[in-house]
Amino acid sequence: MHISPLNFVHKTGKFGDYSGKNDNDLLKVSEVNKLLIFQIAKFKNSNFDISNIHVDELNLPSSLKSSSNSNTRILWLGPNNWLVFSSNLNLIEKEKKKFNELDFAITDISHSRTIIELEGNLVNEILKKGCPLDISSFKSGDCANSVYNGINITIDFISDNPKKARISGLRSFGESLYHSITDSCLEFGYKAI
Repeated sequence: MHISPLNFVHKTGKFGDYSGKNDNDLLKVSEVNKLLIFQIAKFKNSNFDISNIHVDELNLPSSLKSSSNSNTRILWLGPNNWLVFSSNLNLIEKEKKKFNELDFAITDISHSRTIIELEGNLVNEILKKGCPLDISSFKSGDCANSVYNGINITIDFISDNPKKARISGLRSFGESLYHSITDSCLEFGYKAI
């Protein structure tokens, strides 16, 4: 049985300064769960050409970019290191055959991450409150590793219209990350869905 990382803290409803505001103008905060998450790391001594590898028909993206289709998102984590999120829970079994164990390490980390999705016009303002990156320069398809109020995170910019970003962090810091993000949202009002 899968218990989501935010099972005991994420409650639906409206919070903060939402009074008198249109529902469509409120920030939306949700937990993303029931995803397969695995990391692909190419070993330093490997000469393997990654341009020929596709995961769920997607290229492994380059620096600070992501690639996606309707089921899967691949984020660049660092040189020769990628993070794959997929609603296809059997994807790792299907794709693992493409990766030689002498060149790559494939690690299932599905149960070790918390993913929070923010949506709305004020997403950048919320991220700026706790993250030192120049958030304004990021667009759909960009990703970055950073911190949010001292918690290590990966930010995946999903969409520009509507503005949508996913923040993932270690499950052990999930509740702290959630409270930190939702506290930042209170000033503007938000809807937890």
